Amino acid sequence: MVFTGDEFADGAQPIINTLQKAEIKASFFLTGNFYANPAFAPAIKKLKLQGHYLGAHSDKHLLYNDWQNRDSLLVTKEEFTKDLLANYAKMKAFGIEKKEALYFLPPYEWYNRAIAGWTDEMGLTLVNFTPGTLSHADYTTPDAKNYRSSAVIFDNIIAYENANKMNGFILLSHIGSNPQRTDKFYTYLPKLITYLKNKGYRFVKIDELLREAGK
Repeated sequence: MVFTGDEFADGAQPIINTLQKAEIKASFFLTGNFYANPAFAPAIKKLKLQGHYLGAHSDKHLLYNDWQNRDSLLVTKEEFTKDLLANYAKMKAFGIEKKEALYFLPPYEWYNRAIAGWTDEMGLTLVNFTPGTLSHADYTTPDAKNYRSSAVIFDNIIAYENANKMNGFILLSHIGSNPQRTDKFYTYLPKLITYLKNKGYRFVKIDELLREAGK
């Protein structure tokens, strides 16, 4: 279970409480904007104290490549490197060293071969969510064409699991969302975790998951 975050953190405490009660660890990929926000510092400290994985998600949540033409880069290698190092510098303020957070999840979960290569050159491993469910749609707002309610997202995950199983799955959602979205998916997490536990799944941090998979 993976959470990303940039400008919103309204789900931080409910998510922390849910994970603690369920006795599971998750992974959080947060931008430099998030790490630098004083209002979010208590949540970051709690996540670290409780042993969750804390990683990078770019410093300024840059869009690396064009939505329509994935091969069209919107950043230079220098801009990419400078931005990502700034993300790690802000993580270090919380005692998170780069060597402890070698998995990197790109902003917008959008990248191409060049971005993956630059990530590798920095000694990092690029990761992303497993496609197939609508879990990442929990950021959408009611006024958007791609809006998905939390009930629809939950039902979609269950339907996917019934049809495909989810061994090794990286399920991504967000640590917070726009206030315009009052239907918060993190309120469904207790029910989702219970369902998946009853199906026999274990929840592990991203480094444990990929280590077990030999990645």
